[in-house]
Amino acid sequence: MAKAIVSPLLERGEYNPENVLGIVGKSSSIEPALNDLPKAVKVVSSEDSFSREIWNAPLKILAVKPQQFSKIKELDSIFQSKDDFPKPLLISVLAGITLKSLNKAFPGHTCVRAVPNAPSLVSQGLTGLAWDDDITLDQKKVVRKIFEPISEIYELEEQKLDPFLALTSSGPAYLALVVEAMADGAVAAGLPRQLSNQLAHKTLSGTASLLREKSLHPAEVKDMVASPAGTTISALRHLELAGLRSALIEAIVLAAQKSRQLAEEISS
Repeated sequence: MAKAIVSPLLERGEYNPENVLGIVGKSSSIEPALNDLPKAVKVVSSEDSFSREIWNAPLKILAVKPQQFSKIKELDSIFQSKDDFPKPLLISVLAGITLKSLNKAFPGHTCVRAVPNAPSLVSQGLTGLAWDDDITLDQKKVVRKIFEPISEIYELEEQKLDPFLALTSSGPAYLALVVEAMADGAVAAGLPRQLSNQLAHKTLSGTASLLREKSLHPAEVKDMVASPAGTTISALRHLELAGLRSALIEAIVLAAQKSRQLAEEISS
């Protein structure tokens, strides 16, 4: 997720590569992290003494797995409170990790929760933001400057970030699965694989544009395509019998519940 945020910003010239520094857990992770990034970007392992200097930066994005949060918290010698004002910014993209947990772990920082999604990589993302009242107006501008070039921003109450994540951050995986299945169906029906993939991708992007540009409700598009006793309504009947709609609804509910569960596990 960190690369999905940083890469398009560097491509657009929003930040100088020389000013982008990263820390990874192991030396073996350095090369994969630098893949497709400008050469001037510097990444070191957490075992490198220079990692402490990076943590002194005024702006940090925390993008480890939620399960690794406890290891990060152990570095309390780095995160000791200081009297600086405003405090340095720490933007967390960790699923489920609350502002309360972040503030406890990083008392010397102003903490922000951000929930971006993978389409940010092509500047078509969605990002949910939540922060405490002590954040300054200038700090809000800094945070927005990071995410505005690559995504639409939604400032939300923190409790709404879990369903936002379940829909927008996990959503690309659901849609990718549907597109893959549609392409497989076309192959099964007789189309070549490459053509099936291409047509499935274009069907997805074209339908999304139709919904957005014509401000249509999804049901309107469905009714527009499904004629009486036709091919589409027959296929839709099968999808309803197979439980596609219910499965997608429950998938989003389960993802939101998992995000809340991660928060409870971390705080316990």
